[in-house]
Amino acid sequence: MIKLKVNGRTRTFKGAPFTRLIDVLREELGLTGTKEGCGEGECGACTVLVDGAAVCSCLIPVCQADGASVETVESLGTPEKLGALQEGFLKEGGAQCGICTPGMLMSATGWLRRGGGADAASLRCAIAGNLCRCTGYQHIIDSVVSSVKGRKRARR
Repeated sequence: MIKLKVNGRTRTFKGAPFTRLIDVLREELGLTGTKEGCGEGECGACTVLVDGAAVCSCLIPVCQADGASVETVESLGTPEKLGALQEGFLKEGGAQCGICTPGMLMSATGWLRRGGGADAASLRCAIAGNLCRCTGYQHIIDSVVSSVKGRKRARR
């Protein structure tokens, strides 16, 4: 039996240990916010945080997450109460078709937690593993920068 903490809640998985983490999250736990794009770790759509590190969940067998803390896009907010980054994406148009959005949000969350700020050049490096075919990335960068600046204003 594999135990992991998903979005702050202890969960168990009794299936095959080499089942992909994305499949456990989506099919076993019903957390469908994590999207599968390529299934090969090339697009970043399935990015989640495992012990704080952004990883492609399509490449991780669930056995490697045994005992780990996993955060999915569902941990950032609810439809009724969006998180700051989600608000930024809504305000600045960072979400277009929605396939890359969860991965972008999770990569940006990991980056901000590591001390990243409103520096667009560094942010571009932080989300470099996430592909978007809709926005050309500028709206995504603007979304994260807007949420960071909004948080700083709220603290004053």
